[in-house]
Amino acid sequence: MAKYDFDLLTIGAGSGGVAGSRRAAAHGARVAIVEASRIGGTCVLRGCIPKKLLVYGAHFAEELEDAAGYGWEIGESRLDWAKLIAAKDKELDRLNGIYIALLEKAGVTMLSGRGVLEDPHTVRIGAEKVTAERIMIATGGWPTVPNIPGSEHFITSNEALDLESLPRRIVITGGGYIAVEFAGIFHMAGIEVEMLIRADKLLRGFDEDVRDHLMAMYRARGIRVRSGVLLASVEKRGDGIRGTLATGETVDADLFLCGTGRAPNTANLGLETVGVRTDGDGAVRVDDSQVTSIPNIYAVGDVTNRLNLTPVAIAEARALVDRLYGGLATRFDREGVPTAVFSTPTIGTVGLTEEQARKRHGEVDVYESKFRPLKATLSGREDRTFMKLIVERAGDRVVGVHMMGPDAPEIVQGLAVALKAGATKRQFDQTVGIHPTAAEEFVTMRDKRPDPLVVAARQGEMP
Repeated sequence: MAKYDFDLLTIGAGSGGVAGSRRAAAHGARVAIVEASRIGGTCVLRGCIPKKLLVYGAHFAEELEDAAGYGWEIGESRLDWAKLIAAKDKELDRLNGIYIALLEKAGVTMLSGRGVLEDPHTVRIGAEKVTAERIMIATGGWPTVPNIPGSEHFITSNEALDLESLPRRIVITGGGYIAVEFAGIFHMAGIEVEMLIRADKLLRGFDEDVRDHLMAMYRARGIRVRSGVLLASVEKRGDGIRGTLATGETVDADLFLCGTGRAPNTANLGLETVGVRTDGDGAVRVDDSQVTSIPNIYAVGDVTNRLNLTPVAIAEARALVDRLYGGLATRFDREGVPTAVFSTPTIGTVGLTEEQARKRHGEVDVYESKFRPLKATLSGREDRTFMKLIVERAGDRVVGVHMMGPDAPEIVQGLAVALKAGATKRQFDQTVGIHPTAAEEFVTMRDKRPDPLVVAARQGEMP
């Protein structure tokens, strides 16, 4: 008779939890997964997928505008937001069903409720207790709101995805992925958008040139970005909401969206009861093998608050169960992970920023290209595509690729393979471009940007 009910019990049925559970079951393990909400998690139900569907829906506004430059005569048009939301919800229901079917087909037992650890091998789900030899925590993250007076009047990305109707004006706090992407969605949907950020630029942590380009594009499109400001309080006033800045200045809107980020979803999981260590933000601490402070308890994905990306959660979970049940000595490699921001225009990036590259490699060569997309020559749109290659000078290896413009994520995904393989700038140069495309610019950039240290020395600015 088995000592435990299951070999592996996963808490959280998001992308990482589902992927790891299915893989473990495929290796022959007896697996159960616990979920308090619907199967699918943040990416499928409250993040990547619904958000990108809304990006697609809102983006037709620009497509219709651009069509005039190509000879199309289109009459009056409007966005039926409620219809878009209904279509999005229908697709999420379909995906939820697919995820359930995948788990059933894999032989994973699904348990409904919030899983709470009682000891290193026992999880309580309501009145029921289940035991497992190993436990994998994959509860992801949850939107946060600032601890300021009136914070109850904020909506988060969760509610933004389910708005029944559009406001006339919205204020978005924060300058990261969530804030930037929703600013683009609502602006294209015809809403007046104002962003409040504490930093000087959007997208902290991204390459500085990309951040500059995004700021310029958003402001040119009519999105008001106010940098270096701090929201002190929010209050309900009539049919709208008023925010007061730390300076005493006020800003009014119909809705305030808090897009300042997400925190690890670890509250009331019983982690402290069993001795699973967390950091000051509530993130589960793990080593490079996803092991927590309790040897038979593991954690993957956003709950560890390291690389908070869906494909990373999936890769971490699969590598973990391949090692535990497949006999494979696998570890997830965190170097060279590509990412995208579905802003307007989109951003794709992989590898090091210029600042990171200079710190790690010393001397680097930088290649840039800025141009008007071919489509815009007839549409009249003033967007500019931006591309950047960062090359380690000593070894000629390309260590950073950054792009902002149409199809940036699709283009950078392919270049991520090149970086993973250690491609050199010479190999980029020897690659024949596909013409006419934007992507060919990455293999035709020949002129280095002047080295800032050399320029400074020539201008007498160096000591």
